[in-house]
Amino acid sequence: MIKPAHVLTRPSLRDTSLVFASPHSGRQYPQAFLRRAALDEHEIRTSEDAFVDVLFDCVPQHGAPFLAAGTPRAYVDLNRAPEELDPALIEGIRRMAHNPRIASGLGVIPRVVANGRPIYRGKIALDEAHARIAGHWRPYHDMLQTLLDESHSRFGEAILIDCHSMPHEALENLGPAGAARPDVVLGDRFGAAAAASVVERIEAAFSAAGLRVMRNMPFAGAYITQHYGRPSRRQHAVQIEIDRGLYMDERRIEPNGHFDDFRKLLSGVVADLAAIGRPEAVRVAAE
Repeated sequence: MIKPAHVLTRPSLRDTSLVFASPHSGRQYPQAFLRRAALDEHEIRTSEDAFVDVLFDCVPQHGAPFLAAGTPRAYVDLNRAPEELDPALIEGIRRMAHNPRIASGLGVIPRVVANGRPIYRGKIALDEAHARIAGHWRPYHDMLQTLLDESHSRFGEAILIDCHSMPHEALENLGPAGAARPDVVLGDRFGAAAAASVVERIEAAFSAAGLRVMRNMPFAGAYITQHYGRPSRRQHAVQIEIDRGLYMDERRIEPNGHFDDFRKLLSGVVADLAAIGRPEAVRVAAE
């Protein structure tokens, strides 16, 4: 088993309703998994949101908890429903209604990494899939729900910032030729996962830092925003996708020369985001 399956860092003083989480930055690969894989370790790592946990490690300094996965996405995808099991990979699973994520090999136990490259040479046992979900998926989501419940209890609301990164090439065909591409994409399930007032303030924080922001295209949010976003209950969830080209060499999976500066810039953004969930800001928004 990967230990720890996730890492929670709490602030010394929790003074904001925001909760930050990074479900795809885990990079602790079991040796048994790597030995069975059809890909080498570098190829498998292409599915990571590499270094997102490092970019956001300032979060506790700004009064919010930060939950980061230790479990790699290629092993268990924490941003999928636990029942999204792929019959092309897992023995004993019957084909059900069409699910585009499963069909593309990106269920809760992924069959492929970036560019559709198969991870395995054959199938895996259903018992193994269930063990991964029980040992990694459920502890992460249990902790995430606990943090959101704590925010509700203390502040009367919870705002989840679900932190991700996106390949630079995913933006190449976005919009007309020659148009400026976004640096950040906010996903709120087209308004279903968070109140407009919350998303507007999140967008303003990134824009004030000089970053170009777009909403819901090409990423509107997946299981986490869909499951936890309940704005009618004052529980908001917004997915943050950051262009990897801003801070890393995607081919080598290494920080680039802009990494430290971008990390400092994000610290300022996080400070502005945390302010959204402080009691005074919550009271003003409600008036």
